[in-house]
Amino acid sequence: MSISTRAAARPYGVALRALIVFTLVLGVAYTLLITGIGQLVLPAQANGSLVREGDGNSAVVGSALIGQSFTDADGAALPEWFQSRPSAAGDGYDAAASSGSNYGPENADLLAAIADRKAAVAASDGVAEDRVPADAVTASASGLDPHISPEYASEQVERVATTRGLPVEEVQRLVDTATQGRDAGYLGEPTVNVLQLNIALAALAG
Repeated sequence: MSISTRAAARPYGVALRALIVFTLVLGVAYTLLITGIGQLVLPAQANGSLVREGDGNSAVVGSALIGQSFTDADGAALPEWFQSRPSAAGDGYDAAASSGSNYGPENADLLAAIADRKAAVAASDGVAEDRVPADAVTASASGLDPHISPEYASEQVERVATTRGLPVEEVQRLVDTATQGRDAGYLGEPTVNVLQLNIALAALAG
């Protein structure tokens, strides 16, 4: 091979070696390092914030980061469970299709859906339509929000307690215990994780 040919090929060899080095450093070593730090410092979050029903050896029933519906096979709300907010992700809380409705505030379809949801919630929870919280009738931007407001959770207490034959005060205490305060004491609003609340409810009901 002539000197000129070797000189022309040299940049390709340098590029190949750089590709191999950066692949090993950034694609393998860095990934393993960050994964190890995550497992060491925040193992629950690193593994998807999985929620189990009962002790740590119980089956996984969901994630604290992804909401789910508590409905029957036809999509009707089950009155014995606290209900999540509506979801526009796929058929509802589809983690593979995270999305909001993308409707504007004056969209006719959105307004009609809100009116229908408000009437349904008011009827099931025995409250006036003008007292139904906004999160009971509107979907989150991701369609996967696992939280509802304490107001919406408390609105459902009497229905859940009556359906299950439990004292209203005990069910309300579950809501109070499940209410999470503002992040850092001042960011956002208090919330209730519906899955975790329903797990506590199942334990109370026996």
